[in-house]
Amino acid sequence: MALETIDLIIIAGYALALLGIALAVSREPKGRNKNTEDYFLAGRALPWWAIGASLIASNISAEQIIGQSGQGYAVGIAIAAYEWQAALVLIIVAKFFLPIFLKRRIYTMPQFLAQRYGEGVKTLMSLFWVALYTAVNLTTVLWLGGLAISSLTDWSVFGAMAALAGFAALYSLYGGLKAVALTDIIQVVILIIGGLAITWIALDALDGADGAMAGLALLMREMPGHFEMILARDNPAYGDLPGIWTLLGGLWVLHFSYWGFNQYIIQRALGAESLGEAQKGLAFAAFLKLLTPFIVVIPGIAAVMLAQQGTIDGAAIAAQSDRTYGELMAFAPAGLRGLVFAALIAAVVSSLASMMNSISTIFTMDLYRAWRPDRAETHYVTVGRIAAFAAMGIALVLARPFIGGFASGFQTVQEYTGFIAPGVVVVFLLGFFDRRSNAAGAYTALIGSLGVNVVLKFAAPDVPFIIRIWIVFVIALVAAAVVSRVTGRPEEERTVRMGDIAFATSPLFNTLSVAVIAILAGLYVWLW
Repeated sequence: MALETIDLIIIAGYALALLGIALAVSREPKGRNKNTEDYFLAGRALPWWAIGASLIASNISAEQIIGQSGQGYAVGIAIAAYEWQAALVLIIVAKFFLPIFLKRRIYTMPQFLAQRYGEGVKTLMSLFWVALYTAVNLTTVLWLGGLAISSLTDWSVFGAMAALAGFAALYSLYGGLKAVALTDIIQVVILIIGGLAITWIALDALDGADGAMAGLALLMREMPGHFEMILARDNPAYGDLPGIWTLLGGLWVLHFSYWGFNQYIIQRALGAESLGEAQKGLAFAAFLKLLTPFIVVIPGIAAVMLAQQGTIDGAAIAAQSDRTYGELMAFAPAGLRGLVFAALIAAVVSSLASMMNSISTIFTMDLYRAWRPDRAETHYVTVGRIAAFAAMGIALVLARPFIGGFASGFQTVQEYTGFIAPGVVVVFLLGFFDRRSNAAGAYTALIGSLGVNVVLKFAAPDVPFIIRIWIVFVIALVAAAVVSRVTGRPEEERTVRMGDIAFATSPLFNTLSVAVIAILAGLYVWLW
């Protein structure tokens, strides 16, 4: 089903509005050029609402909308653990990690590692993150976005990917983080409205349901297996979501690696105008994370019944579950289809823009600047733009061979990032709270995490990867602590001094945190 004229008008209006706002917020006063703080951290002036909206717009990409809709179809609500547990992690990061990062006024996560462990650890992690963001994250978002667009238009997947890449580069390369973060306000509004619209349409279309709420009740009554957060061992998806271990195991390691120490996420908080604003922004993002499964997972569950009823093409989805959202988009009526299409584009390009900005920040500030330390600020901004553009070009070439052959793009990303996530979390946690932790321990955790993960993947292939990640995390934590104690004590100036860091939070933040925890507990009790 093709897009109609009203759909194209809506999409064009969205694109022009986004480009216009990006250009407007990117302009500097006459006679002033952007420096690195302006370009990479938005001048450290982002308010809480921009931080929270940008975090979610950057996070909810094709990986979530398309990947989790596909997993909703195949698995059910259990995949929401990736979203709901993240809400709690955001609260913890805001209270305990942000005060440390903002006190040190860092640009990047590798910069913190340089201060704590030395240049070698920083360089290793800089290279890893640039490679991961380019070869895994960018490629996944491009591929899944292109897949959905091609299912609704007559474009090839590559043509759709190229259009998405070009649009993201067009509005983000000039303005840097400020353009990305402030336009993300529009992106997240369109994303939520479009996501709720597709959820409503899918539920309302179910035979035997009188309205969307009745459709949800019908789904829960007819498909109880798709509304269980904790999967039984005999569930086919147990290998990806191993029952109680989704609450006790390595999923927390993935969350802390992603939300606490991932440059393309935490960069928004580093650009905050104050610690209080950053913390409120993360609390706002936590509330939005609680909403996410209702706009990405529930439509996928509804698609199971719609396919059984012959309303949508069940054969196409059965062949590849990542086609679920595209089929639901095609099912939407004209006009609303354009809004949903715009929401998908918003999700994809906001994530692409965020990743490009983070790649350029790490490459420029942690790698290039160390090699060419005495250049002008404008020179580094130019290098950052070139690096971002080059990364996007590389990802466009790698997308099909790297991601196209996998059944689920979402689970593929989790698997790839899980190889190093335990080591990353260990290095940061010991860097914060263990004064004896040194560079030798950091190398042990990072390299050992990768090595042990690879060994266990092939030596114990039946162990679910979430359990495997937890095992590797414990091994890496113990190994790094032991190695640090049998080697030299780190220099005193490298350790993190906690005495001058304020961990106290405002009454508003505390109230929001309690509300998030209460809602999260209620959801798990309801859907256990």
